[in-house]
Amino acid sequence: MLLLAVEIIEDRFCWYHHCLRETRHKVYCLEERKLSRSLAMDMELDKISNLPGHIIDKILSLLSIRDAVRMSVLSSKWRFKWVTLPYLVFDNQCVSISSQDQTLVKNKLVNIIDHVLLLHTGPIHKFRLSHRDFLGGSDIDRWILYLSRTPIREFILEIWKGQHYKLPSCLYNCQSLIHLELFNSLLKPPPTFKGFMSLKSLDLQHIIMAQDAFENLISSCPLLEKFTLMNFDGFTHLNIHAPNLQFFDTGGVFYDVNFKNTFLLATVSIGLYVDITNDKNLADGNSRNLVKFFAHLPRIQRLEIQSYFLKYLAAGNVPGKLPAPCIDLTHLSIRINFSSVEENLTALCLLRSSPNLQELEMLARPEEQTLLETSTTLWKKEHWNYSFAHLRVVKLTGISGVGPQLDFINFLLAYSPVLEKMTVKPASGDGAWELIKDLLRFRRASVRAEIIYLDP
Repeated sequence: MLLLAVEIIEDRFCWYHHCLRETRHKVYCLEERKLSRSLAMDMELDKISNLPGHIIDKILSLLSIRDAVRMSVLSSKWRFKWVTLPYLVFDNQCVSISSQDQTLVKNKLVNIIDHVLLLHTGPIHKFRLSHRDFLGGSDIDRWILYLSRTPIREFILEIWKGQHYKLPSCLYNCQSLIHLELFNSLLKPPPTFKGFMSLKSLDLQHIIMAQDAFENLISSCPLLEKFTLMNFDGFTHLNIHAPNLQFFDTGGVFYDVNFKNTFLLATVSIGLYVDITNDKNLADGNSRNLVKFFAHLPRIQRLEIQSYFLKYLAAGNVPGKLPAPCIDLTHLSIRINFSSVEENLTALCLLRSSPNLQELEMLARPEEQTLLETSTTLWKKEHWNYSFAHLRVVKLTGISGVGPQLDFINFLLAYSPVLEKMTVKPASGDGAWELIKDLLRFRRASVRAEIIYLDP
């Protein structure tokens, strides 16, 4: 019996020893996994902490100011990184208050901008202020004064409400500016202003400016490459003197447009927002608008003629061709009244003067639909001895299927041997079936030409 008891005790001891060893092993494995996870998290944090400075700057530059500040909790290296951000954007995203009280929103935004500028260290390369509920005032004056003492490269100010904000004279001291964008502003440069010597991009919309100030501004930016001008007041003559200009986009009410020393200009979009027949000053303009307009555009590649600008070009005598062909012009967009003989002649001159045209867009002006059809044989095939050797894409928008429009379509199909696609979108669904039948019966010079009809 004693021997049996000893054997039982030994078996129990071995079992307890085995259980203890298993438990210790499990505890060790658990601790090891915890340590591994902790090390992995530390490594991930180290990856974030050890990112190169320019990568961190790039990440933060893609965030709003509010989110950039929040990112400071990721790592001690990120904690005060936001105070050195060279790109500052203050828009609707940086104010979290959803209130109809504009005073409350304004005070919150002012406090944020003041706080950021007060703590900011290092250069500021970009400053953008665009808040839907913020009005211009002395606060902006103070911020611009601060920025004028830094090497600011991009300045964007969009005032969406209230009167035109008068820019302070200190803005014109920002000689390091490369991009300037203003919305709803009054520009009055001081007499000492000599221009922006580094400016390459200028965007002015809903602005007020005197005629001489406008001309001096453009001619005093020798490096200007891109210029957008929309809805302006205070000047009516667009005299553009810019030797490096490559892009020009404008729309508004003006009496005249003159390019001087713009031999690099490649892309032009221009819209006249008033019918010249209703304005005596415009109707009595230069009798050679078309020839004058293209005199300093030898490298034009893309041209968009919007609103009533074709009627402006049609004033006076229109030649059969321009004195010098637009050999680089590959894209042409024209808003036209097909019932106007003068506008048709002007469009015809442009087409004859564009031997390498590849894309053509014709948009019928809405008021044309209310006019009586004009009898003209301008687009009749028998009057032509010409071929569009490179025209591949044609878009026709707002047509109603009247005679001159159909003659024009027939003419294009007959003289475009490499045409690939013609898209037709009428002004309304009235007479759609008749229009489709007319399109299908026209002869096509290109066997690959596809006609696509789009519902209005």
